[in-house]
Amino acid sequence: MSLDGVYDDNNPFALILAGKIPSIKLYEDAHTLAFLDIQPQSRGHSLVISKWSRARNILEIEDEALAQVMASVKKVANATRRALAPDGIHIAQFNGAPAGQTVFHLHVHVVPRWEGGPLGFSAHAQGNVADAAALTALADEIRAQF
Repeated sequence: MSLDGVYDDNNPFALILAGKIPSIKLYEDAHTLAFLDIQPQSRGHSLVISKWSRARNILEIEDEALAQVMASVKKVANATRRALAPDGIHIAQFNGAPAGQTVFHLHVHVVPRWEGGPLGFSAHAQGNVADAAALTALADEIRAQF
């Protein structure tokens, strides 16, 4: 069952934290990191992770780490709102493969939504990879709002 298991130190988010693969950072503090999703569900889709917890999902995360992640989710959502003026913001977190989780390092999605746009959430890592230059420019817009 994917709700149980051993933390994989080679998962993509662990590799981002280790500086082994790049990310387009939006926000970072001593405990959390937020970065743009390279396969976004909408313009400005970002992810927030704990820098120190090795939790695979919400069932495993320490209360302190969860509080830190959620405080950063709020900061990222507010900066995203100021930068992009979405009509709504979808906050999502998946636990286990049957629920849609594809990276087993707890993460929270911050997904801007606009009136008339799609509401669904396709399986993560199923979309097109966004243009890196466009993501970098978008990150600049959002970072300016912190």
